[in-house]
Amino acid sequence: MREKTALITGAASGIGLAIGEDLAKQGCQVLLTDANLPALQTVASGLAEQGLSVSAEKLDITSDADIAAVTKVIEEKGGYLDILVNNAGIQHVAKLEDFPPDRWRLITEILLVGPAMLTRALLPFMRNHNFGRIINIGSIHSLVASPYKSAYVAAKHGILGFSKVMALETAGQDITINTICPAYVKTPLVEMQIASQAKEHGISAEEVINNIMLEPMPKKSFIEMDELTGTVNYLISDAARNITGQEMVLDGGWTVR
Repeated sequence: MREKTALITGAASGIGLAIGEDLAKQGCQVLLTDANLPALQTVASGLAEQGLSVSAEKLDITSDADIAAVTKVIEEKGGYLDILVNNAGIQHVAKLEDFPPDRWRLITEILLVGPAMLTRALLPFMRNHNFGRIINIGSIHSLVASPYKSAYVAAKHGILGFSKVMALETAGQDITINTICPAYVKTPLVEMQIASQAKEHGISAEEVINNIMLEPMPKKSFIEMDELTGTVNYLISDAARNITGQEMVLDGGWTVR
């Protein structure tokens, strides 16, 4: 039996690294990608030392050249790609009138345009072998809004629409595309958000956590990495073969109010 292959974006830390490590531990051949190649190579070496089948490639999701290079790597390895996890992301917190236009555009490029273009490039591998599982890491902000995050919220809402269209375009084959929408996960990105929100609102970091981030959640807790990896495992399983174009919401009850 051929080992399944997976590509994860934004895999040098946080959610992407956790998913990549989990898939590798299950026996997948995992291609870790990130714009920060030195950091990526460090974590990939650590996983390889554990005997896991991982490799690292630089991928700036906004770069057509980088996407083409990663596509060539997959071709040279036999042309198989079973799992694609679109995870790379950045954040910027500011009122719209104070939001740097180039930063607004960059967030949209990384969170929406990049995943679409990478999926466009890699989908033929899945079509060729009649199997594929595409998982987008969305956010609670794919479903609701918060102030000072106009670019992030717009892009995360957009990825849901993109996924629905791709679900229709791939419905004739054993290919699915779904979006995981977690509430806040304690990642480096969220840690930076806490500081930015504290500055924007003029409150302490603890107040940001309790009064802004966790306040809408009846369960009052951050989402843990094992919840995310467990959801990925379900979506790539045969049991989820007819789940496509959907949002998997891990929000502690946020959206049921």
